[in-house]
Amino acid sequence: MAIDQRLLEKVIRPRPLDSHKGTFGRVLLIGGLYPYGGAIILATLACVHSGAGLVMVATDKENIVALHARLPEAMAFDVRDRALLVEQMQLADVILIGPGLGEELLAQHLFKEVLSYIGSHQILLVDGSGLNLLAKSSQQLPECQSLILTPHQKEWERLSGVTIEQQSETAPQKALQKFPARTILVAKSHRTSVHSLGRESLTLDVGGPHQATGGMGDTLAGMIAGFVAQFQDDLFETVAVATHLHSAIADRLAQEAYVVLPSQISLEVSKAMKDIEKKN
Repeated sequence: MAIDQRLLEKVIRPRPLDSHKGTFGRVLLIGGLYPYGGAIILATLACVHSGAGLVMVATDKENIVALHARLPEAMAFDVRDRALLVEQMQLADVILIGPGLGEELLAQHLFKEVLSYIGSHQILLVDGSGLNLLAKSSQQLPECQSLILTPHQKEWERLSGVTIEQQSETAPQKALQKFPARTILVAKSHRTSVHSLGRESLTLDVGGPHQATGGMGDTLAGMIAGFVAQFQDDLFETVAVATHLHSAIADRLAQEAYVVLPSQISLEVSKAMKDIEKKN
């Protein structure tokens, strides 16, 4: 089933008059270890422009100046500050781990720590190298509010054991039985689809080769994090709408550009959300 205008308007609603930044969720993003600092900046840019209320970033200390120069609205700290990391993990409504994380020893420790501390009231979003760490992990997956996975085809093969040749629109339903019940899968490909056990899968009818550039997945992950922080009535629908809007914006930009940069999408998100809100 495709994602239509009705679903977009159902998820993206006018903000309550009596709201404040706490109303729209607190997100913690973890990643951007050397030499992948740009990935977490792209994810953070998308998260903030998507409307998350408070955005905190745990990254390499050397990356913080670049992040703040691009996006002063986000807060950031040294990912090696364990006491602050634990504190922020406990405060977060949504934790995104993976953009620019890598798979070195520090990344492995960070990933294990997140799996250990995530609570039943929190949403855990795993992207990028976090998915490879998850595939290698023997640690029990947490029973959080929702586990959101955003793999491309090879990452999904590592996670599920389903080869790229065997992957189809129906295959994820069986594979998802190995994951916690409230898992949402964004299966990225030339025809991206969104899946969850007991739900009808949703397939994108937008997107194209103009998105084939580094950082596109980091931007999508940041958008999803920003959306689920504030639209929690139906997380499956929220993830689907964020995924659709990411590619729909890219399609619109591609009318005048051969390649669409991920950061360009982020700068258009709030405008696109406003257009949808006006139709409510």
